[in-house]
Amino acid sequence: MKRFLIRGVLIGCWCPGFLIHSGFADDAVKIGSKKFTESYVLGEVAKRTLTDAGISAEHRQGMGGTIILWQALRGGQIDAYPEYTGTIVQEILKRSDPTHVDFVATELGKMGIGITEPLGFNNTYALVMLRTRAKALGIRSISDLQKHPELKFGLTHEFLDRQDGWSPLAQAYRLSPQNVTGIEHSLGYDALRSGQIDVKDAYSTDAKIAEYELTVLEDDQRFFPRYDAVFLYRLSMNEKAIGALRGLEGKIDEATMIRLNAEADRTKDYAQAANLFFVSSSGSKNSTGFIGQVSRPYFREGFWHKLERWTVRHLELAGFSLLLSILFGVPLGIWASRGGAINHVILGFASVVQTIPALALLALLVPLPFFGISVRTAIAALFLYGLLPIVRNTATGLQDIPRTLRESAIALGLSARAQLWQIYLPMASRSILAGIKTSAVINIGTATLAALIGAGGLGEPILSGLDLNDHATILQGAVPAAILALLVQWFFDLLDFVLIPKGLRL
Repeated sequence: MKRFLIRGVLIGCWCPGFLIHSGFADDAVKIGSKKFTESYVLGEVAKRTLTDAGISAEHRQGMGGTIILWQALRGGQIDAYPEYTGTIVQEILKRSDPTHVDFVATELGKMGIGITEPLGFNNTYALVMLRTRAKALGIRSISDLQKHPELKFGLTHEFLDRQDGWSPLAQAYRLSPQNVTGIEHSLGYDALRSGQIDVKDAYSTDAKIAEYELTVLEDDQRFFPRYDAVFLYRLSMNEKAIGALRGLEGKIDEATMIRLNAEADRTKDYAQAANLFFVSSSGSKNSTGFIGQVSRPYFREGFWHKLERWTVRHLELAGFSLLLSILFGVPLGIWASRGGAINHVILGFASVVQTIPALALLALLVPLPFFGISVRTAIAALFLYGLLPIVRNTATGLQDIPRTLRESAIALGLSARAQLWQIYLPMASRSILAGIKTSAVINIGTATLAALIGAGGLGEPILSGLDLNDHATILQGAVPAAILALLVQWFFDLLDFVLIPKGLRL
C-alpha cells in the first residue's frame, strides 16, 4: 500500500515541475508588456537594448492591462515596462488635469518608480470607423456620432473601464448608443471589417488603421490627453540598465512606431519587428528610415526551439500544481469521506473555487503578498482548480466501499490506520486515480492562462495570436496543448494497470 501512495504522489511529478522555483532566482532584468502589438514590440526593443548593453534581460509578454503591470512593477515581479503619460496621469496617479512630465516623475519617485523622457511619439486613443461607412453616414468627428445612436460600438474592456475611457467620453460628447459591447482589441478590427460593429477604440499608431482603410474620427472637443510613450522602471534597478533604457529617449518617432507595428502584423514576430529599430550601428537613420544603436545581428528564435520552451514551462506549471493538488486533495478527500459537517465544508470550498472564472482567480491572487505577477500565482491558481476532482473522487470512492467489507476489516482486528492503508485506499484507487486524471487534464488546459501574468507556457502563442488576429499563431499553442491533454489522458490510462489492484481492474 505504501508503494501505491508513493506512486500516486509521483504522478504529480511526471515533469520536473518541482524545480520551478529556480525561475524565481533569475537575476535577469524583467521587462513586461501589455496585451497589444505596440507594447509587445516596445518590450522587445527594451530587451534588445539591454542585451546589447551586456545586461541579461527577459521579456514577459502580454501580462494584461495597466493595473496588472503597475502592480507587478511596484511588487518587483517585473523591473520595467512601456507605458503612456496619459495613462500614468489618469489611471495611476488618478488625476484628471494635464501635468508636466517632471511632476509625474516626482510623484512616481515617491513610490520607488522612475520614468524615462518620452520616446518620441504620441499614441493617443481614437475612435475609428470603416472609411466607406463613415463617408456614407457623413461622420467625420466624434460629435457626429450623436446623430447615430443605432451604430454598434465594440470597445476594448480596458477602455470601457478607464477614467479616460468610454464613460467620461460618452458624457463629454453626449453619446448614448443603443449597443455597446466589450471586445478584444485585435478582434475588433475584423469585427469592423465584417460589419459586426461600426465603431471601435484604437491607438493612433496602430498599423491596422491604414491596412483596414479606417478613418480616425476627429476628437473635436480635445477630450483625449497626450499619450507620450515612456518606460517606467524600478529605481532599484541597476544603473547601467536604467541608462540603457534612457538611451531610447526621443529615438522613436510616430512614423517609425507605425512601421514597427506594421512589421509585427506582417511577420507575426515581435522580435523581428523590433529588430528594424536596430539596423544602424551609427545610431542615425539608415536607408530603411529606422533609427538604431545595435551592435550585433538579430537572432530569430526558431519555431521548434520556442515550442520546446513553451511546452517545458507548460509541463512545469501543470505538473507542480497537480502534485500540490494530490498532496492536499487526497487527505482532504479522506476527511470529507467521514460525512457530516466536515464533508460539506471541504466539498463546499472546493466547489466554490471551481466556480470562480480562471481570469478572476488570477486577478484575486495577484494583489496578495507573496504572489503578485509570478509563476507562484499561476501554480496557486492551478492547484486550487485541480482540488475538486481529487477531493470529490477520493471521498466518493471511500464512501462507496461496501459495509460488509468494512465490517470484515474490523473483525480482522485491524487498526483504523491499517484499515485505511491496506483496504480502503486500494479499494478506492480506481475512483481516486480518475479524479487525478481529470485534474491533470483540467490543469493542462487552464495553464494556458498563465501567460496572462507572464508565467509562460503554451498560452504565449495563443495570446500573441489573438493580438495579431493570426489563427496560425493561435494554433501553435492550442494544438500542442490539446495533444498534451491527450498524452496525459493516455498516460493515466496506462497507470490504471500499475496502480489499480488486478481484482478491481477485472
